[in-house]
Amino acid sequence: MQTSLFLQPGNIDQCQLHALGGAEIHEFPQAFPESEASTLLSGLLRDIPWRQEALHIAGKRINVPRLQCWMGDRSSLYGYSGMRLLPIPWHTTVLTIRQRVQALAGIEFNSVLLNYYRDGKDSVAWHADNEPELGTDPTIASVSFGAERYFQLKPKQRGTANNYRLLLRHGSVLVMGKGLQSQWLHQLPKVEGLDLPRINLTFRQIL
Repeated sequence: MQTSLFLQPGNIDQCQLHALGGAEIHEFPQAFPESEASTLLSGLLRDIPWRQEALHIAGKRINVPRLQCWMGDRSSLYGYSGMRLLPIPWHTTVLTIRQRVQALAGIEFNSVLLNYYRDGKDSVAWHADNEPELGTDPTIASVSFGAERYFQLKPKQRGTANNYRLLLRHGSVLVMGKGLQSQWLHQLPKVEGLDLPRINLTFRQIL
């Protein structure tokens, strides 16, 4: 890992470079200062119309282990694992977050998937965000509010690189660039005994 700036309180532009095999993650650990991040977390918990999505596997309905909301421009239709998501209009709080994220990432996003992990029992399994709507090598920006949890990554081809993990901090932004979705898988595992919530927003550009 390379660090471009020492961590200084309130420096939202500080960036840490995580160089993986064939891919990079730019981390902004304090993109949202703690007090602002806590205010945004409370607003998102209160104002977002969270949904319990489900997968249908072998004739059974299995709830996704987290709550979700798909938001964006009217044309940003999206689907994964057999689910089709229709975007709801942008919420003003999310637009504020998007503005900060776009300034850090240097690109524009027309949609966002919000995930609400209610406690340590909620999780997301190994996957890559490589759906056709995102293009061949998308850049995705991930924002974290709430409980700190570890983000785990592993290469799709064994032996090409070591597994990796990084701590998702309250108010942080990860900009996952070229090569990550095509060459790596990632997950947010369950955490035993954790009873604090976390909200994650992954901003995307639907083509």
